[in-house]
Amino acid sequence: MKLVVTEPSAATAVVSFPVQNLDASNVKAFRDAIQVVTGSCKVVVLDMSALNFVDSSGLGALLSCLRAMNGKSGQLRLFGMTKPVKALFELVRMHRIFPIYNSREEALEEAAAT
Repeated sequence: MKLVVTEPSAATAVVSFPVQNLDASNVKAFRDAIQVVTGSCKVVVLDMSALNFVDSSGLGALLSCLRAMNGKSGQLRLFGMTKPVKALFELVRMHRIFPIYNSREEALEEAAAT
């Protein structure tokens, strides 16, 4: 999977998904691609606006990213969730675990403040 990564600062990366689904069919490719980003950045901001569906393996991959960032005292932020993905996060209470923002600017601003 080829993630779209922009870096507004040296230690921060904003990552966009090139797919509409994060599921068992592509989660391994996502894990491999995001590992490079989480390994080199202190703050990772995921743009969720392209995703229409996330299954349990996708949630597991996102949790792995969160653990990796927390393990090195980094930050993982999510923004721009579509209604179906936001509903899933609320259903399985992931909205209590992940910091979720409405916009890229909010997520970056909050990350810079901490």
